[in-house]
Amino acid sequence: MTVKENTQAPRLQSADVYRGFVMFLMMAEILQLSGVSAAIPESGFWKFLSFHQSHVVWVGCSLHDMIQPSFTFLVGLVLPLSILGRKNKKEAFPKMLGHSIWRALILVFLGIFLRSMYSKITYYTFEDTLSQIGLGYVFLFLLSFCNWRVQLSAFVLILFSYWLLFVLYPLPTSPVNFESLNVDLAWNENLSGFQAHWNINANPAWAFDMWFLNLFPRESPFIGSQGGYSTLSFIPTLATMIFGLLVSHILLGSKSYSYKLKMLLSIAALGVILGLLLDMLGVCPIVKKIWTPTWVLFSGGLCCLFLAFFYFIFDVEKHTKWAFLFKIIGMNSIAAYVYAHTIDGFIKNSFYIHLGSTFFDFFGKNYHNLFLGFCVLTTEIFILFYMYRKKIFVRI
Repeated sequence: MTVKENTQAPRLQSADVYRGFVMFLMMAEILQLSGVSAAIPESGFWKFLSFHQSHVVWVGCSLHDMIQPSFTFLVGLVLPLSILGRKNKKEAFPKMLGHSIWRALILVFLGIFLRSMYSKITYYTFEDTLSQIGLGYVFLFLLSFCNWRVQLSAFVLILFSYWLLFVLYPLPTSPVNFESLNVDLAWNENLSGFQAHWNINANPAWAFDMWFLNLFPRESPFIGSQGGYSTLSFIPTLATMIFGLLVSHILLGSKSYSYKLKMLLSIAALGVILGLLLDMLGVCPIVKKIWTPTWVLFSGGLCCLFLAFFYFIFDVEKHTKWAFLFKIIGMNSIAAYVYAHTIDGFIKNSFYIHLGSTFFDFFGKNYHNLFLGFCVLTTEIFILFYMYRKKIFVRI
């Protein structure tokens, strides 16, 4: 629903700016930098930008891959502030729990709705960012009332159990038929040896979806995700949210700014190094699409690094004017998310109708989609700016 901004609970300026930054990266998909790179293949500049606006095929990480873990991490980071605001309003625990359940349901079904927009029937899928957060949100809410030791224990237990689930799942006894699993026949990202337990559509998360997703009405039976995404990824996604919850103990504590920054940087280094080390040793690969435990550690470390940067600039040095654009997006992140998934096409068509398609060839045909995307993105940001000025913030 839409409400006026609540000012009772304190805000982390860095959290709003960081959220706005990652939502801007998501909205900027409309710029289609990969198209520019394909049109100018000799340009290393556009190739670099294209890589970081695309998901890696399987193992590894690009800047674009950090959008979902950052958004997820921030859910855990700011949850204590949300709870504090409700406590200030004298809300009882049962009411807060009911609200968390309601929020979780909205997130799950909003994810399904957005994924179904271009389908003939409801497309029941639960790998969307919002649905993944929703599936684990109530557990996160309950954990937020526990001390950090319980939260850390839950974090470790989730990562170990999810790792063990994949290890114990038997490997295929014969070569995988990619066509039968809805995977590109040119796929050449298969891992070997022990890490083969984390291959696309040949793991326990895929097996679960082969049963679970086919319980729902579908245009055709589910046989596998082309990207390898799965419903069960909500379990390690919950670990990413707990990562943010653990970090909130540091930022909301009474220690000095320098102590908090040192802790953020230390945790960042620990997460990145531990994730890379476990990947290099063959214990578990870093794969975002199935949210492996090493991905939780590696991406969580990077999230802390990003947060340390934004925290220093905006909460310590108070340079709030530098990121006004990100702030207005971050404070209306749900609206920004929905706009990016719903009105892009409408705005595009409106521009073509009123300006003509050739208008966007102004900088040359190679930059047609980039210029068009820039105009669409600017329009969406203007809408968010208007909402900010009117103090209209979409909350769930």
